[in-house]
Amino acid sequence: MAAMPRFRKDAVAIPEETHPVDETLPPLKMFTSGLQHVAAMYAGVVAPPMIVGPAVGLSAKETAFLMGASLFTAGLATLLQTLGFWKIGARLPFVNGVSFAGVTPMIAIGKGEGDNAIPIIFGAIIVAGLLGFFAAPYFGKLVRFFPPVVTGTVITLIGVSLLPVAFNWSQGGNATAADYGSMKNIGMAALTLAIVLLMRKFLRGFLQQISILLGLVAGTLIAIPLDMTGFDAIAGADLVGFPTPFHFGAPQFQVAAIISMCIVMLVCMTESTADILALGKIVGRPADEQTIEGGLRADALGSALSPVFNGFMCSAFAQNIGLVAMTKVRSRFVVAAGGGILILLGLCPVAASVIALVPLPVLGGAGIVLFGSVAASGIQTLAGAAMEKGENALIVAASVGIGLIPIAAPEFYHAFPEDLLVVLDSGISTGCVVAILLNLAFNHLGSRKNAGAATPEPAVAH
Repeated sequence: MAAMPRFRKDAVAIPEETHPVDETLPPLKMFTSGLQHVAAMYAGVVAPPMIVGPAVGLSAKETAFLMGASLFTAGLATLLQTLGFWKIGARLPFVNGVSFAGVTPMIAIGKGEGDNAIPIIFGAIIVAGLLGFFAAPYFGKLVRFFPPVVTGTVITLIGVSLLPVAFNWSQGGNATAADYGSMKNIGMAALTLAIVLLMRKFLRGFLQQISILLGLVAGTLIAIPLDMTGFDAIAGADLVGFPTPFHFGAPQFQVAAIISMCIVMLVCMTESTADILALGKIVGRPADEQTIEGGLRADALGSALSPVFNGFMCSAFAQNIGLVAMTKVRSRFVVAAGGGILILLGLCPVAASVIALVPLPVLGGAGIVLFGSVAASGIQTLAGAAMEKGENALIVAASVGIGLIPIAAPEFYHAFPEDLLVVLDSGISTGCVVAILLNLAFNHLGSRKNAGAATPEPAVAH
């Protein structure tokens, strides 16, 4: 009998194909795609310091310093999230920046504190960030309570909750301005939206992928002769400016402020968990327990380090998830390039002011597409959530309904304690909590356990 061959043909090792998340693009594509992410989230990064600074008594120059520092720290947090090290970072195309959830509590903390306002806020953020870092493994274990009926609901709420931001930008961004909601502003938003849609329709390849960036450039160029943007910010900006560590003084630690920001940290972790699950679904790499744990650690570590360089609490930016869904560019290195651009903007105020040339109505028109794409991804996820079985349709109905309360009726919770408003005023957080609790009640507890639960994605099976 002939001897068996030492090597079988079918035993030859075939190199694994690189997942799109781990692909690197040519330098020009990497830069322009990263710049598109920066353009999409720039306003969201600088808005919180623009609000908090004057509210706690900072001058215009000090507020501008806070804005640059926020760009710098957002870049650091984004690199932690996309590149990662050890068990830190989701290693997904995930953009991090200043969280809106902390704006109201920070203003409340800083009122009446004078020069101590920012140090007290920064001290509370540092402690909250450390809390989040050590709590991340426990949050990671919650992944089994996020089947498609929950993730689809939350993704949809993320998109729908962001749309009012785009509508506000489309009207001008400042409700007290004389031209707020004018036909000129809304017309510019509509024109930008039309440009983006036409580019998506008729362009091909890479140009189609950066249609949002091209739409923002085209809208800004059209806005210049219409006197909707100006160059004053560039003229008054310094060429180089490093965010000096603890520029406003050493951090101070007050118990009440710490408790308030720890609550905000838990809210941010809830939203980030939903965002990580949403992004994992969109890029074709469903998030498992380790991914969520790493992502939350990056959020928390970025938040703890941010005050050192005069930045605020960092969390995931859901609007960039919409950009990933729309462009189909899934490489985390593209977003890492965006993080590098953010760092450079933080170090170069002149460069940052160029991005600031984009008028809010132009950004609002593009934002409608971006945020709508997130909602569409949520609806797509719900399509596979076994809505015909059990009480899943009821879970979605109640969760979406409650999650829309802060959007449809902003004053609905006006009589509630301020500490509760941190959670209740976030439709994403309330909707997420309700969806988890109802899924637990209907699909996990009692005799009807799993009667109507959809089969979880492989990465989150248990």
